[in-house]
Amino acid sequence: QVQVVESGGGLVQTGGSLRLSCAASVRSFSFSAMYWYRQAPGKQRELVATITSRRSTNYADSVKGRFTISRDNAKNTVYLQMNSLKPEDTAVYYCNTDFGVRVGYWGQGTQVTVSS
Repeated sequence: QVQVVESGGGLVQTGGSLRLSCAASVRSFSFSAMYWYRQAPGKQRELVATITSRRSTNYADSVKGRFTISRDNAKNTVYLQMNSLKPEDTAVYYCNTDFGVRVGYWGQGTQVTVSS
């Protein structure tokens, strides 16, 4: 069983920053890799950032150096700090767990809109 609730999206100007949060209800959160995905209108969902249980991180080339993923295991929460935002970052952002990805579960996401 898994449930995630994303928050923190909004409207921001080019060059601005946002911090997304994701509260996850999943067994053994601290042992699960966590992911941030995004889906722009008319495009497929893409993986943006990953953080493993050991806190190793990986990023899509398009966000490398601008986005930072982190986790707080005590709060079962994962974050995505987004800096130097660009209009092409506009999308619905989703977080997920290993289990959620495997079973095809997705939360409601949080909308990020970057104005030019």
